[in-house]
Amino acid sequence: MTTPASPRRRWLRRFLLWSCLIGGFAVAAGYVSFATGLSVTESRSPPRTDAIVVVTGGAQRIGDAVSLLNAERGRRLLISGVNEKTSREELAKLNPSGREALACCVDLDYRARNTIGNAIETRRWLRRHDFRSLLVVTSNYHMPRTLLELGHAMPGVRFVPHPVVTDQVDVAGWWRDWHTIRLLVPEYLKYLVAAVRSRLESDPETSRLSVIIGGRKPISPKPGDLMGPEHDKRSRAATPLRGA
Repeated sequence: MTTPASPRRRWLRRFLLWSCLIGGFAVAAGYVSFATGLSVTESRSPPRTDAIVVVTGGAQRIGDAVSLLNAERGRRLLISGVNEKTSREELAKLNPSGREALACCVDLDYRARNTIGNAIETRRWLRRHDFRSLLVVTSNYHMPRTLLELGHAMPGVRFVPHPVVTDQVDVAGWWRDWHTIRLLVPEYLKYLVAAVRSRLESDPETSRLSVIIGGRKPISPKPGDLMGPEHDKRSRAATPLRGA
């Protein structure tokens, strides 16, 4: 024979149930606000800033950033999160109109491993050049988290978003496209985690949560000048042949 639950247990169950329902509703409402707030068109004439940063990882990002540099929207460009096997020459082949700019006014960051790392390396770059304003180039769905991480790392810098819009991600109809939903839901959850982490920790460079969340440090332990194909070529050229 089962004994009826005590009033205290019934109250606790109801409290937990309502807490879950309210919490789920809040998350769902936040997601709707996140998805509907994403840009569906690109800015044709963004304001001029001191410099430009593009976060790698999506189609057309680097091409758009190089075009903005050629249009003198910034004096210098940082490409953050470049694959260590990608050379400057390969980027020039993919963006022939920016070959001259890539040779003179573009810096490659090979150390950043994620969005937190992008913010850390961008901050170091801005401090090195004493820039105060930054045109931020990344995909429209990635822009909220990128601005959050950059703002957390550099609260005194002015950021101007330039979201990249592609046909592959239909954010205008996010509720009817399964591919877009599968992309936006994880990105929204990452944004929520970043928002909580940024309130708990003051500096991304000393963040322990970033290592736990990402599974590794947000930036490579290797020095930046010892990374990339160009460094490998210099190292091979400087290494004497055996028996020489």
